[in-house]
Amino acid sequence: MSFASTAIEPSRFREALGHYASGITVITSYVDDEPVGFTCQSFHSVSMNPPLVSFNVMASSYSYPKIRQAGRFVVNILSNAQVRISNQFAQRGAAKWHDVEWRPSPLGNPIIAGCLHWLDCEIHAEHTAGDHLIVIGEVKALNSQEAVATQPLLYFKGQYCNLGVSAG
Repeated sequence: MSFASTAIEPSRFREALGHYASGITVITSYVDDEPVGFTCQSFHSVSMNPPLVSFNVMASSYSYPKIRQAGRFVVNILSNAQVRISNQFAQRGAAKWHDVEWRPSPLGNPIIAGCLHWLDCEIHAEHTAGDHLIVIGEVKALNSQEAVATQPLLYFKGQYCNLGVSAG
C-alpha cells in the first residue's frame, strides 16, 4: 500500500495530535524596553550536557521575531491555576501583559509570577520545519517559584485538564 499520494487533512492531523497530553508554557523575552511572549505547548528537553531545551513556533508568529532579536528567552512552566495567563498569551496584541505580574530573570527575561518553574535561556539554534521554526535554547539559569498551585497546566483533546492526583 502506497501512502505517498495520500494527503493528511489538517483537521484530522490536529485531532490525532490532540491525543497527546502536554504541559503549557509561556515563552517570554524583553526587547526594546517591552516584554513579549506567547503561549506554547510544544516545549521539551533536548540535551543534558549542555543543558538544551526546545520549543516550536509558527513561522508567521508576531512575537518570535522580537525574541530572536533579543537572543534569549524564559520558559515559564504554567500551573493549573494559570488558565487565564495561557489564554491571554495565546492572543495577539499588547493586552497579553494586562494584569500579569512578572520580575526579570538573571538574563533580563520576564518570569511570570505563580508559574511552577522557569528556565532562562539563550538561543542556541533555530531550524525551519514546514510552517514552524524549531528553536533550541541553552539553559543558563533555572528555578522553581513559590507557586500557590503545585499541579501543572495540561492540555488534552483541545481543552485544559488536571492530573487528578496530587504531586508529592
